Amino acid sequence: SGPLKDMGFSVQEGGGPRILHQFTLEPPAVSFRMSGEKAGIIDIEPNTGILYINGSLDWETQQVHKLQVEGLDVSGNIVKGPFAVTIYVEDINDNPPEFNQTRYFGVVRQNSRPGKPFMYVLATDRDDPTTPHAQLSYSILHHFPNPYDKMLFQIDNVTGAISPSRTGSYYLDPQKQDTFTLVVSVKDMAGKTTNAFTSSVDVIITVMESLWKAPPTIHITENSTQVHPVNISKVQSNEPGVIYDIFEKEKLPRLPFSITQNGDIYVTEPLDREEKDIYTFYVVTKDNTGELVDKPLQIQVIVEDINDNPPVCQHNLTVIEVQENEKGGSNIGTVFATDMDAKDSLNSRLKFQIQSQEPGFPLKNLFYIQQDTGILHLTGPSLSKRDSAKYYLKVLVTDSKFETICDVEVHVIDINDQIPIFAKSDYGSVTVAENIPVGTALLEIQATDGDEPATGSSLIIYQVKEGDPNNTFIIETDSETNRGFIKINQALDFETIPVYNLVINATNPEPLVPDVQYNSSSLTLFKVFVTNVDEPPVFSSPVYRKEVSEDIPVNTLVMIVEAHDPEGDSVRVSKIFLKEVQGKYAQILACRKILFLQKSYLLVEGGSAVGCGPATYLQQSAGQAFLVLHLKDVNDNPPQIATDYPTFFCYPVRGGERTLIQAIDADEQFFYSKFTFSLADELNARNNWKLSKFNATHAYLSPKHANFEEKTYDVPIILNDNGNPPLENKVYLKVSICKCSSENSCF
Repeated sequence: SGPLKDMGFSVQEGGGPRILHQFTLEPPAVSFRMSGEKAGIIDIEPNTGILYINGSLDWETQQVHKLQVEGLDVSGNIVKGPFAVTIYVEDINDNPPEFNQTRYFGVVRQNSRPGKPFMYVLATDRDDPTTPHAQLSYSILHHFPNPYDKMLFQIDNVTGAISPSRTGSYYLDPQKQDTFTLVVSVKDMAGKTTNAFTSSVDVIITVMESLWKAPPTIHITENSTQVHPVNISKVQSNEPGVIYDIFEKEKLPRLPFSITQNGDIYVTEPLDREEKDIYTFYVVTKDNTGELVDKPLQIQVIVEDINDNPPVCQHNLTVIEVQENEKGGSNIGTVFATDMDAKDSLNSRLKFQIQSQEPGFPLKNLFYIQQDTGILHLTGPSLSKRDSAKYYLKVLVTDSKFETICDVEVHVIDINDQIPIFAKSDYGSVTVAENIPVGTALLEIQATDGDEPATGSSLIIYQVKEGDPNNTFIIETDSETNRGFIKINQALDFETIPVYNLVINATNPEPLVPDVQYNSSSLTLFKVFVTNVDEPPVFSSPVYRKEVSEDIPVNTLVMIVEAHDPEGDSVRVSKIFLKEVQGKYAQILACRKILFLQKSYLLVEGGSAVGCGPATYLQQSAGQAFLVLHLKDVNDNPPQIATDYPTFFCYPVRGGERTLIQAIDADEQFFYSKFTFSLADELNARNNWKLSKFNATHAYLSPKHANFEEKTYDVPIILNDNGNPPLENKVYLKVSICKCSSENSCF
């Protein structure tokens, strides 16, 4: 309650009668009066001032009611007001959504782009559009039929746009199913509450064949004389307003095809099948932003052949060899020709015919050629080289339009009907020393063959047939003269085989004719005697290796080596002692062996001499071996300070200066991987100086105060190499305190 004034009230629609407010009377007012949009149910009780609604408001009928309230005195005159009273009706969700059609019909093309709408459904809600009561959400409730696990269609829940899903874009096919019924639902409250109002409608969708499909394979006759470009096909997208384009499947110098914005495909120039017989390219559609609209279509063009190529002989001259004993009717060879026109077509079908034969004796038609294959045959008796060694044929090769002459030479080949015959059946013997060099020729042998020279029938191959189990000998043939040379192939060894009884045969690389065989005329004998040579002893190993410490005592036994004599003579065992070691070199004391030292290698020679003493030469034959003596380093060098540059500090000392010093060691790095630096307790060093570690080999030296005179100081430093055993050394580092130049160096 309260005094009369302008007021506004929000009242939810529906809900029945209710009291909104009570206005209080202020003298001289004794009653109230209301006027305006009372809708027959809004009023005020004149005496009590109670503002009430005697019924239910409806937002859909009127959203705002504007009223005036006045205060009246006892005479009915207005003494207060009028004041504005506004009632705002609040919407409640009391209206279900409604589709604007009782049934929808749509058409979709096969292979349409997924997500591209082909129809819309529309529903409205009479509730307040500014509230969730009228916010609608679309969905597909049912899908008849539904042959796949996934839906073939999808709907935009806000706009109601229906489009193929990815599955639908792939599987929709009017040949399999041309009609679908969708049950589309719409909910208010944005579909987010369970008490939302729901409506549904049937959507009948007809699937039609896709306009966007690849045309059948296009056939174009080569070397066309039409005026180009020539229209050869057409494609059409399911969607209007697209941009058509072509791109290559394979990289070509040029693509002789184009497409218009109506989808018409043209060939832009005459094609040559022999240059390229099949073209494959893609046609695509794009929208204004350059995005693909449809799946690319593969276009295939086959260039059809015309007979525009003559036959070509595969060889300028075809040479065929025929043996004398070849029988009549035998296949002796083939004349090959090609035609660049289409393979397995009448344009490339070739026919063969013998046009001429030279010489024409003993018969004019000695040869026959198969018309379709070019295979040559003998027609009559066997050829004889005595009649003619060569025949010259001209073969006419034709297709349905062109002809070509191919030249053929037939060579009559002598048959291998003669065996090699040795000039001697026994070449006696030869005596050689066992150390004769490999490759030395021992004997020249000769056989002759009556077949045609310089052919496989007359060439002679010599081989040791018997008496050489280890291939100790080899026989080389001079192909021009057929002379054979017996040579040493492997080192001889008197102790293994002292005598060789060789049986040598002579053969041809070309097989003999069936009725001829090799016999004893193709065999000869040769004997080789091997004489002994005094060979030096042989060590059990060509190289001996030994590692000793560099501090090994003199006369220490280094090792024992052994050798044997191939002839079985006595060889003594040798002991090797160390005589003297200097640096990385050693002098060796030898017993019954000769030892030479060169750097880290010792040459060990063995003989049959007797005696023991310093290394001397032996006059007997000797074998050789190497002794590799590796000297291991011992930590026997104390660490030192590197003095590559002088150590100094500029006078006067100001504090904070330091200089880097380095420790070095002549031993192997293994022994000084880490140095220790410290100051000796003398010359007041620990009060004047400070050492601090930098790394394993360096440390910083710095003055502890600034009270230094201008002179040179000896700084005692103790170095430890931490080796095994560790070595320690005290050094006196000279440090100058000097006046410096502007470059910070001592004057």
